[in-house]
Amino acid sequence: MQSETKNCQNCKKDFIIDPEDFKFYEKIKVPPPTFCPECRLVRRLAWRNERSLFYAECDFCKKKIFSAYPAERSFPVFCHDCWFSDVWDPLSYGKNYNFSKPFFVQYKELFDTVPRLNLFQINSKNSQYANIIRDCKNVYLSYSVVDSEEVYFSKNIDRSRQIYDSLAINDCEKCAYLVYGANDYNVIYSVIVRDCFDSMFLYDCRNCSNCFMSANLRNQRYVFRGKKYTKEEYQTLIKEVKTGSYKEFKKIVEEFERMKQDAVHRFADIGKSVNSIGDALEDVKNVKESFEAYNMEDTKWTSRCFDLKDSYDGNYTGLKSELVYECISGGKNSKSIAFLVAPIDPMQDSYYSGWCAGSNLFGCFGVRSKSYCILNKQYTKEEYQEIIPKIIKHMSSMPYKGKNGRIYKYGEFFPVELSPFAYNESLVSEHFPLSREEIETKGYKYRENDKKIHKVTILPDNLPDEIENTNEDILKEIIGCVHAEKCLHQCTTAFRLNPEELSFYRNFKLPIPRLCPNCRHYKRLEYRKPWKLWHRFCMCDKNNHNHAGKCLNEFETSYAPDRPEIVYCERCYQAEVY
Repeated sequence: MQSETKNCQNCKKDFIIDPEDFKFYEKIKVPPPTFCPECRLVRRLAWRNERSLFYAECDFCKKKIFSAYPAERSFPVFCHDCWFSDVWDPLSYGKNYNFSKPFFVQYKELFDTVPRLNLFQINSKNSQYANIIRDCKNVYLSYSVVDSEEVYFSKNIDRSRQIYDSLAINDCEKCAYLVYGANDYNVIYSVIVRDCFDSMFLYDCRNCSNCFMSANLRNQRYVFRGKKYTKEEYQTLIKEVKTGSYKEFKKIVEEFERMKQDAVHRFADIGKSVNSIGDALEDVKNVKESFEAYNMEDTKWTSRCFDLKDSYDGNYTGLKSELVYECISGGKNSKSIAFLVAPIDPMQDSYYSGWCAGSNLFGCFGVRSKSYCILNKQYTKEEYQEIIPKIIKHMSSMPYKGKNGRIYKYGEFFPVELSPFAYNESLVSEHFPLSREEIETKGYKYRENDKKIHKVTILPDNLPDEIENTNEDILKEIIGCVHAEKCLHQCTTAFRLNPEELSFYRNFKLPIPRLCPNCRHYKRLEYRKPWKLWHRFCMCDKNNHNHAGKCLNEFETSYAPDRPEIVYCERCYQAEVY
């Protein structure tokens, strides 16, 4: 079998399907895709809303709740307790399959009537203002959090505790403003750090302690602004750093930006891995074009996944699953699943379903602990096995015709236009931001922000500069965000501090932030490289790195060619850093 070049029906660009890709599609029993990998990613991310949350009430018990769905909707929204209870039966919404209508039209009709879960939370406590979390406690305005406690204003956090304003970390404790971290303790404002503690403003460091404003360190202690000191000298110098002053903190951040810019940048952050291509990968084998993932094997085009095997095109999924294709959000202990949104684990041999748990489900929504269901209608095993091949054939003979000429047959993920979320409020806007005009031109939905009704009681310029001069009265204030909604960051225009947050800032001598949580999140995203690869050459021209003149090594990297960083291949990077 040879590679084939296809033309994406969405962006009209060519993409390649390799022989190993065809083998996977045969194994999962789906035809090859007609959308390129990037357009498939856009399509999935448009079905995940994390931080556009709304005040609402449960349509069953009338309790006040936080919801991922706005007021203008056709379907009811239930609180967590009601949705997971037996006060309603998902099978009561079941429909007979109609071979005179496209499948996706029928699914949309079902999708618009079945009660929706207000927020995706599994086995979590005291976290009513967090979304898409599992096995957590005391999580606040944070998203995609697993097995963690006391996590605030953060995203993609696993097995961690006392975390503030961080992104993509696991097994960390007492950290803030941390991006790409693992096994860290008491690390503040750092990027790509592992096995470090009691340090601040580090870039690309491993196994370091008591270090400040340094880059490319390995196994170091008492390093201050890139220079080694004795313990006593370091302690004297660090006492002079005034991180508790907002004005001084801004200067230190600017210094960090310059230091990071001048550091040596490894072409990809990949550790303890074999035959793998992507970025932010750890403990993976045969993983291609994947990002922010660990403990994986034989996967391709995946991101924010872990404990996943033999899978393609997955985002925010995994957790001891295998044979997963075109799925997003959830799916623990699942096998042989495709085209699923937010599976409430485990699932097996199921397709085109959302917010479900069970096996042999097709076109279902909200069904739990059932088997052999189609459009929420129960069938016998024999009936199910007889009708499914007919539905698959029907999906190809009578495809759904989406906007801008997009055609959806069996083998394509849910159409973007059927998502309950607008483009600008879904996760796709983080990775592929577009203006309103661009969104609508592409045939996607755009949603105007709700008018904010809160009244700012203190402007950011009027906040105390020093954390030491900030008293408990600040907890009563509604603080204005510097951006004041003049950005594309889902700005909330204002925010309040809670007691735990204020205590954290005091203990770690950090100033009160001037941006709302959403705008702070988008600031952290500046440190995250895109989920995309470019082919480049090593930028090293040092003769002492085992090459004469310029290094000719090539690689795939998330650093775009027009970025200013100095990017080295693995050999030159190790010669410079280790």
